[in-house]
Amino acid sequence: MNFIKRAFWNMKAKKGKTLLQLFVFTVICVFVLSGLTIQSAAQKSSELARQELGGSVTLQVDRQKQMEKQQDSGEKRSFESTPIKVSDANKLATLDHVKSYNYTTSASANAGNFDAIESSSSSDSSSSSSSSNAKNSQGGGQGGPQMVQADLSIEGVISTALVDDFSDGNSKITDGRAITKSDVGKKVTVINETLAEENDLSVGDSITIESATDEDTTVKLKIVGIYKTTSSGDDQAQNFSFLNPYNKLYTPYTATAALKGDDYKNTIDSAVYYMDDAKNIDAFVKAAKKTAIDFDTFTLNTNDQLYQQMVGPIENVASFSKNVVYLVSVAGAVILGLIVMMSIRERKYEMGVLMAIGEKRWKLIGQFLTEILIVAVIAIGIASLTGNLVANQLGNQLLSQQISSSTDSTQTASGQMPGGGGGMGGGMFGHSSANVDVIDSLNVAVSMNDMLVLGGIGIFIAIIATLLPSISVLRLHPKTILTKQE
Repeated sequence: MNFIKRAFWNMKAKKGKTLLQLFVFTVICVFVLSGLTIQSAAQKSSELARQELGGSVTLQVDRQKQMEKQQDSGEKRSFESTPIKVSDANKLATLDHVKSYNYTTSASANAGNFDAIESSSSSDSSSSSSSSNAKNSQGGGQGGPQMVQADLSIEGVISTALVDDFSDGNSKITDGRAITKSDVGKKVTVINETLAEENDLSVGDSITIESATDEDTTVKLKIVGIYKTTSSGDDQAQNFSFLNPYNKLYTPYTATAALKGDDYKNTIDSAVYYMDDAKNIDAFVKAAKKTAIDFDTFTLNTNDQLYQQMVGPIENVASFSKNVVYLVSVAGAVILGLIVMMSIRERKYEMGVLMAIGEKRWKLIGQFLTEILIVAVIAIGIASLTGNLVANQLGNQLLSQQISSSTDSTQTASGQMPGGGGGMGGGMFGHSSANVDVIDSLNVAVSMNDMLVLGGIGIFIAIIATLLPSISVLRLHPKTILTKQE
């Protein structure tokens, strides 16, 4: 194994070229390792976000099919409410991959023994609209039932914690407790802080609300919680009191159904199923289609927008880092190959003498390979110590740029929507993505797997950078080499 000794002697004798190779190889290894660790961190963050956020599937009436049926039957197309049986919704709740679920049903109502927060124009128009509302509530006038002016907006749920406003942080309980699954079947409510202060109401008090379509239907509710909201509401809230966010009450879905009348008993407007993992959405939908639910009337809307918005920048960074690994590996092999080629050309005489005294060609290649592999091992060791710091800085800088770009794109898209996307029902089904905090940092750490991959890439680069230049020189005969040298 004399070629190994010669490799050490040559590296020691030519320290300048050895240091140059070490510097180049170290830079290559640092960038390759950074790319690998960023990919690993992005993948872990993406998987964690996917598992935590899941995604949602909403069971609701299929409005498009409803309109098509009306058109086919020659009926005048109209927006009709088709309630979902709770028993049908429960069938889907028992399917695999359902982490949690929420049933929702909405209604409008009038305040009974308290006063709603008046909108700016509602008090001015109340006297002029009272007689027409009375007529409209009975379905009077041509064209069927008309819109009824109401004071309150009632949203029936299983859990307020799963309502967008609460899960996104726009609303929070300030006194008492939230609506939970144990409240189903009870006549309880959570009311807005401003509404409570205006009427001197507190937790434990009872209020009465009246159906906006049937004055004989009233529901008495016990206040179990008071919440505060940062929502500014819809622009139309100044004209309609029930759109005012201060006039929004949350109840169990059973209480809201009771307010809507006997026809809505044991029914809901929609059901939202939250998945344990976004990748399981398709499996859930496939299983749901096998149940006895009438999917000619109802439909399943899938939504993983929250997950996509959060991990979008991360996936872009991971893709970029993957390209960095490819680019640096190829460029590094080329650069090192050129350096080794220059070194070998300068050592033609040495090779000619060694071959002339009977040294095997493969041992000469082994000497060159040993020299570059020693450099590679040292470079990989230095990269393992410094790569983590570089990867953290590089990864988070790239992620910051991607987040900024993604935010600008989202704002542009929102600005192109009518009303800036601030209409009613924003995020009614599933999680709203308007206030989602994207993952703004990567937990980059060098793992043993990253080091093994780096070692493999480093050795591959070393072999390619050595063999290709060596073959072209070693094809020459010793006599030719020595003659040219003279």
